[in-house]
Amino acid sequence: MTTPTSTYRLQLRPEFTFDDARDVVGYLTDLGVGAVYVSPVLDATPGSTHGYDVTDPRIARPALGGEEGRLALADALRAAGLGFVVDIVPNHMSIEVPSANPFWWDVLSKGRASQFAHWFDIDWSRDRVLVPVLGSADDLDALTVEGDQLAYYDQRFPITGDASGTPQEVHDRQSYELVDWRRGSTELNYRRFFDITTLAAVRVELQDVFEAVHAEVLRWVADGDVSGLRVDHPDGLADPTGYMQRLRDAAPQAWIVVEKILHPGEQLPISWPVDGTTGYDALGEIFGVLVDPAGEGALTSLAADLGQDTDYAAVEQTARRLVTDDILVAEVHRIAALVKDVDTAAARAAVAETMIAFDVYRSYLPDEAGHWHSSIATARERRPDLSAALDSLDRQVTDDPQGELATRIQQTSGMVVAKGTEDTTFYRYTRFAALNEVGGSPDRFGIGVDELHRLAAAREAGSPGAMTTLTTHDTKRSEDVRARLAVLAEVADEFAVHVRDWSPRAGLGEPSLELLAWQTLVGAAPISDERLVDYLLKAARESKIRTTWTDADEELEQRIRDWPAAVRDAVGDEVDAFVDGITPHGWTNALSQKLLQLTAPGVPDVYQGTELWDFSLVDPDNRRPVDYQQRRRMLARIGDGEVPAVDESGAAKLLLVHRALTRRRDRPELFRGYRALHAEGPAAEHAVAYARGADDGLVVVATRLPVGLGRAGGWRDTTIELGPGEWTDLLTGDVLEGAPARLASLLDRYPVALLVRS
Repeated sequence: MTTPTSTYRLQLRPEFTFDDARDVVGYLTDLGVGAVYVSPVLDATPGSTHGYDVTDPRIARPALGGEEGRLALADALRAAGLGFVVDIVPNHMSIEVPSANPFWWDVLSKGRASQFAHWFDIDWSRDRVLVPVLGSADDLDALTVEGDQLAYYDQRFPITGDASGTPQEVHDRQSYELVDWRRGSTELNYRRFFDITTLAAVRVELQDVFEAVHAEVLRWVADGDVSGLRVDHPDGLADPTGYMQRLRDAAPQAWIVVEKILHPGEQLPISWPVDGTTGYDALGEIFGVLVDPAGEGALTSLAADLGQDTDYAAVEQTARRLVTDDILVAEVHRIAALVKDVDTAAARAAVAETMIAFDVYRSYLPDEAGHWHSSIATARERRPDLSAALDSLDRQVTDDPQGELATRIQQTSGMVVAKGTEDTTFYRYTRFAALNEVGGSPDRFGIGVDELHRLAAAREAGSPGAMTTLTTHDTKRSEDVRARLAVLAEVADEFAVHVRDWSPRAGLGEPSLELLAWQTLVGAAPISDERLVDYLLKAARESKIRTTWTDADEELEQRIRDWPAAVRDAVGDEVDAFVDGITPHGWTNALSQKLLQLTAPGVPDVYQGTELWDFSLVDPDNRRPVDYQQRRRMLARIGDGEVPAVDESGAAKLLLVHRALTRRRDRPELFRGYRALHAEGPAAEHAVAYARGADDGLVVVATRLPVGLGRAGGWRDTTIELGPGEWTDLLTGDVLEGAPARLASLLDRYPVALLVRS
């Protein structure tokens, strides 16, 4: 097995195909990348922009160039000495366009008699598969018969048997039932991905299903075309441990990382034979050390003054309850039906309360039962009236931890946590939005330097092959937006004064959204009206406070559309001046967190385009095209010796990424081991430093809390001990002796240094 020195994430889509990816292989090689990591490449829903909606796992997606394009890309990567990492989606398949998924089409055609009926997690007690696609219950009148298919506007469904009679009579003889889309949340009889009825869960816990849906990708691994696998959403699997062991047995030589979101302090199950997570835990740690805890009070007061509930636990509990009671009702009902000796209402309440109480995404029974017992205890405390029902639920689950009840509640708890926390609470509790990130906890206001060192050393000791990341296709905002927002924690009082002044003149009228809007405006500037409006509309709908995706508040949504112009007219110059004041400090934070990510233990991933400043927001904003011609030109100048200034071009970040990745690739022995270094002097708390390599031959120095550093008079006489010998800063080319180095000199050009012993 070859662990890559780094990865570079490419979002493949019909507009950026295998051939387009092959065209940038030379650039990525020059950048210093160790492996190219691509979004799912199996056949997907027609027009899909992300590929997670797989329809046929047996073929490379034709819209990306098919097998010919895949092989050409694999050959180019192999020739360049780069690895090839592919994202796989074992939990679900898309059924949005039934005819695009031959397995689902067969199930709709033949019902439980289909050879693929067992592929999908369907409750056949209803006999017919519920398909919630109609605009209303009366819309069956809109059905027509077209050959051997039923047509509902532009959607098509198979007809089995006699096609005579009215379209509704034909429909009533089928193995599926088309119903009002609103019934999906309450009556759906197949398991889905979160609340998305067009993504049906796949039972990969069954050996024949596992083999069928993995055969093609595993062939690529066996042929040497693919060197690594990224596993999407393992928490939705019936048996994650068994799945990981089966995958490892089938691909013993592959580097395998899993998109497992760990709560602070949580660890991957030791029974999973994988290299680690995809790095959200590292993201929270690296960003956390840049956050000034002194800003918490002022930002909390501001949120409260605007009218926001600042009790995070209460906001989160309310949001999760919304998910169990309104969004995942069908899943709760299906689980509750398995609870014995308890009346229906009490069973449903006990199941919901237990999932609401989880402090992590899911438990892993029987190996790790602590989180299960903790959630049951919390549920009992919150709902003593459900004591008997909770006792019965707990007894059944612990007596049969691999039974259907235990399996389904574990699969579903992650959905409740993700929908309730990431997709709802993070848009409601907006006190300091930079903390509202996948795998993070908005009530944990940063971490200290010693804690960062402890966690980094633990990663080196336990999972040195784990991925680390700062930006992904799922992050709520890019790394550079968060870096600028981190400055707000240092100028919290000033920011609060501005917002209290700006809001009465150009507010939105909904406290959570309004505070998020001001932070987004200053964090992502310069941002077009269109991008800002699209983001705020999504945020407002995800929060589900005043408007939703299915029940729009037209007054609020129009106010959102008008907001950018209203801001410009009322306070535009003031906002611009504030942004100008914090931007240089944001650059410092951005360079610091990037250097820490690229040099700390783990395998760093660079999300497409983020080698320059990138101020993207949540998807689809972060899937915009990348200008690789611009990056090639800038990298060529760096290759010719340019040492760029830290400015709006982002060239300094490109230099840092290039030098760190190249050194990792060319001298991997320098990135083993980990030893914390501590600065000495009046500004020591503003430095993060560590040594790596067997003889501490590489030293990393980064700046934190730059506003406070400037206010205190800079580095002054602060020093750091480098050890004997001559040292070269790979960023500037400066050479210095190993006596205690003065940070005022070492960091006079860049706020970071990457030093190697000559």
